[in-house]
Amino acid sequence: MLYFCALKFKAGMLVNAAHKKLLPLERQTFNLHLWYTIFDGFVLGVLALNEFVFLRSLNGSSLQLSFLFQFSVVVFLLLIFTQAWLNSISNKPHLIRYAGIITRAPLALLLLFPQSDVVTLSNSWYHLLFLLIFFIYYLGNPVLFPVINLLLKTNYRHENFSRLYSHSTFWGKLVMLAVVFIYGIVLDNDKYAYRWMFLLAAIFGIAAVFLLSFIPFEIKTTAKARGGILDSVRASVSRMRSIVNQNHAFRHFELGFMFYGFGFMSTVTVITIFFEKQLNMNYFTLATYKNAYNIIAILLIPFFGRVLGRIDPRKFGAITFASVMLYLLSLVLTFYFPRQIRLGSFVLFYSLIPYLLFHSIFAATMSLLWSIGSAYFCTPDEAGDYQSVHLFLTAFRSLFAPVMGVLFYKLYGYVFTFSIGALMLAIAVVIMIWSYKRAQN
Repeated sequence: MLYFCALKFKAGMLVNAAHKKLLPLERQTFNLHLWYTIFDGFVLGVLALNEFVFLRSLNGSSLQLSFLFQFSVVVFLLLIFTQAWLNSISNKPHLIRYAGIITRAPLALLLLFPQSDVVTLSNSWYHLLFLLIFFIYYLGNPVLFPVINLLLKTNYRHENFSRLYSHSTFWGKLVMLAVVFIYGIVLDNDKYAYRWMFLLAAIFGIAAVFLLSFIPFEIKTTAKARGGILDSVRASVSRMRSIVNQNHAFRHFELGFMFYGFGFMSTVTVITIFFEKQLNMNYFTLATYKNAYNIIAILLIPFFGRVLGRIDPRKFGAITFASVMLYLLSLVLTFYFPRQIRLGSFVLFYSLIPYLLFHSIFAATMSLLWSIGSAYFCTPDEAGDYQSVHLFLTAFRSLFAPVMGVLFYKLYGYVFTFSIGALMLAIAVVIMIWSYKRAQN
């Protein structure tokens, strides 16, 4: 209790600090974005245990699990179809409200799922419907993420951008932490509790998007895209190609992300399988581990927010990628030395302690780098386009990385899969350092 009071006090100080020396437009934008991240933090807290729910509560397969993660990023391939269309829409508040309702409301359908292992095992349609509902949910992100970046980059001055974003992220992480902790306890008592939790997630998700839609912005209206979908695709491809070809620093940034993305995406599903099948974790243990690294991440986010505002994002990216590499190697250590101690319903694996430390650094830094890193390579009016390129390339690597990770696991086991992922992360670190040093010469 004292610890959470300290967190609350620290959070209050951060919000007060964030309001100092802000323009009225910055203050209004910050308040709305702050409440958006708080509401969205509830949704993310529910989704944090989603893959474990699919394995344990719905008895889904490993291959289906890889699709569940893949959907969260593969949807950004749609940006090649929607980028020019998004730029042509002047009434973006209405756009994101519709996107929020259409993609968040179907989460409430999970309330209708059966409370029976026999029924879910005998009818694979429930697994497919679960995957479809979350595919629809993730379809909203290719619209929402570029618009968020555009609104914030337009309304925040450059020197305040990462600082204000990190303060909002701090509160979102705090809410997510509390939800994960409570949700894990509830699921251990009733593994079908996910049904009504997703009803709440639907309500909070829609409310979050509506708050976001009230952020004011003034953008030059562009002409409506003409000529149909093919012309829109050509315009999007041309714009993306132009950005990557002309901006060398951004191209190197995305190349590093490509290797990071493969290392991360190929292992994220296997890690869930490792925890569930190899370590036999219960919901409370998993939730406690997630909370442990998120608590540390929450404390680190304001610090790393200031760091990102002062150094080149490629140097910042090297720190982020190295943290993933080190936590993957910690999992290899856990495979060989799974010594543990049981504290009530919680199981502490000694070799997972470095995993928690490195994962906390990753959670704190990637929440900033992935969302706003691309904006450092462009002018404010280009922020949406640059984030679209970043998200599209994220989706491209998601086409093969998650499934390949599961394939590696089935053919060669956990150690091989985690080691290949660590190698990809090491290459990503080298690319980021090389690009930064090359720019200094």
